[in-house]
Amino acid sequence: MVEEIKIPSLGAFEGTPVLAILAQIGDIVGPDDPLIEIGTEAASVELRGDFAGQLREIRLSVGDTATEHAVIALIDTNVTEGARQQPPSAGADKASASAPMFEPHKPAASPTARARAREQGIDLTTAPAPNQTSAPTSSLGKSAAQGTTVPPVPAVDFSQFGLVEEVAMSRIQKVSGPALHRAWLNIPHVTHNDEADITELDLYRKETDAAARKQGYRVTLLSFVMKAVAAALGEHWQLNSSLHPDGGKLIRKKFVNIGFAAETPQGLVVPVIRDVDRKGIVVISRELGELSAKARDGQLKAQDMQGASFTISSLGGIGGTSFTPIVNAPEVAILGLTRTRIAPQWDGAGFVPRTMLPLSLSYDHRAIDGALAARFCVSVKERLADLRKLIW
Repeated sequence: MVEEIKIPSLGAFEGTPVLAILAQIGDIVGPDDPLIEIGTEAASVELRGDFAGQLREIRLSVGDTATEHAVIALIDTNVTEGARQQPPSAGADKASASAPMFEPHKPAASPTARARAREQGIDLTTAPAPNQTSAPTSSLGKSAAQGTTVPPVPAVDFSQFGLVEEVAMSRIQKVSGPALHRAWLNIPHVTHNDEADITELDLYRKETDAAARKQGYRVTLLSFVMKAVAAALGEHWQLNSSLHPDGGKLIRKKFVNIGFAAETPQGLVVPVIRDVDRKGIVVISRELGELSAKARDGQLKAQDMQGASFTISSLGGIGGTSFTPIVNAPEVAILGLTRTRIAPQWDGAGFVPRTMLPLSLSYDHRAIDGALAARFCVSVKERLADLRKLIW
């Protein structure tokens, strides 16, 4: 029997490009074997099939847009073992798999051209073709006429100054770079810096972590910050919202799903912990450990990285005093954490050493004003300074 392998529900990942074809026609594949790789705003994700058998046809090409329920490939489930075989029409199938496949209403454009058109907001179905009488107007020319274009950085031949080497960027960097650039250009960023006193919290965390290690997991400061942020988002829902496409409304989210930036050999990815407001520190800590391990091993799935309503980026284990994290659109705020420090604080009678955690909140000024951002940070600080408030 020939079965169709379809793209699952992608949620926020809908419309991302196909980065690579990971199997060949004739391969014997299993349910866990990757077939294609698609790009997300912060990662690359491998999509697998639900059946075991021989790969008969590949329906997608590099550069195509991944859409929900689109057919990836056809699998012959009657062939599940043996050496790699070429089906009778392998040559023709290979040609079709490597060439762009267009629906009748789609213009004949390369995947690269279509990807660039999507980035620049160009509708290829209405754009003038080379054989049309009207002269094509590039998006650059249009932007320049409107005074909104950003001049490109001039190319420099650095070899004239010394020895150089070209090093390829990772796939994650190639995909996330344009997304970050788009967010920086479209969102009016403002960053609010503050500090939280976590002296008592850190002592309690160390005790909890010591007990957790015996059970095979860790309790990090990020677990407590997530819990404090979730409570603060309940008080200040605007930071847990998104701008409506019409620009005149906010979409208020009744769920609190928090993404966290995780470092991997290929670059940063953003796994998501769902319903943080409904979970305790132990559950959050276990999920943080599991998702972080999957990120390092390249085992994250699409559902592990979708649905975030707020993001936290922590540089605490490295250093720094503050930074400006870029809002992960369509979210409207992101919290950055840097390394804790011991600093003298006035307690009313004298200066005492306290453990202080720097906070850097970047936000979309269209949805959040400075006063609201400051109140949000105060709400987070109050909960981190007083453990009792974390359970309110």
